[in-house]
Amino acid sequence: MKTETTSKNAAYTGLFAAIAASSCCIPPVIALIAGVGGGASALSWMEPFRPYLIAIAVVAIAYAWYMYLKPKKADDCCEVDAKPKWYQTKGFLIGVTLFAAVSIAFPYYSHVFYPDNKKEVVIVSESNVQTIDFDVKGMTCASCEEHVKHTVNKLEGIVSVEASFENEKAEVKFDSTKTSKEDIEKAINATGYKVVKQK
Repeated sequence: MKTETTSKNAAYTGLFAAIAASSCCIPPVIALIAGVGGGASALSWMEPFRPYLIAIAVVAIAYAWYMYLKPKKADDCCEVDAKPKWYQTKGFLIGVTLFAAVSIAFPYYSHVFYPDNKKEVVIVSESNVQTIDFDVKGMTCASCEEHVKHTVNKLEGIVSVEASFENEKAEVKFDSTKTSKEDIEKAINATGYKVVKQK
C-alpha cells in the first residue's frame, strides 16, 4: 500500500512540475482564446525555473514508473489481489507521462494556437512606411512572441511584425497614415508585456 501511495504522489508531483514548467507560456494562449491580454505575462517570472521544473517532473515520473514496475517482495504475494484503484493502473501512469511530455513541450508548438491575422496592406507611398524597434520586457518564449505579433497585426496599416523574446525586441513596419507608434506601443502593452524603449 505504501508503494502505491508513493507511486501516486510521485506521479502527481511530476504532473504538477510539468505544468509549472510551461506555465509561463500557457497564459498567452489562454488570453488569446479568452479575448483578453493584460494578464498574459503574469507567470513569466517562472521562466528561469523552467529547467529545474522539467528535471523535477522527469525524476518524479521516472520514480513513479520505478515504484510501479519494481518486482514485488515475496511477502507481498500473500496479499489478496483486489481491483486496483484508477491511480494504481498502468493506464494512469501512461496518461500522466504523456500529459507531462505535452506540457513540457508546449512552448515549442504553442504558435499553432495563434491564427494568421496578417492583413494585406496597400501602401500609397513608400515615404509613409516606417520601421520602429521596441524594447519589450516580459517575453520569455515563442508563445510570447506570437502573442505580441498577433495583437499588433490587429491594427490597421501594419506591414510586418517580428518579435524576439531572446533579444527582448519587437520590430514593426507600418504605414504611418493608418496607425501610429503610440497605438503600436499601446497594443504591445495590452498583451501584458512592457515596452521600455522605442528606436
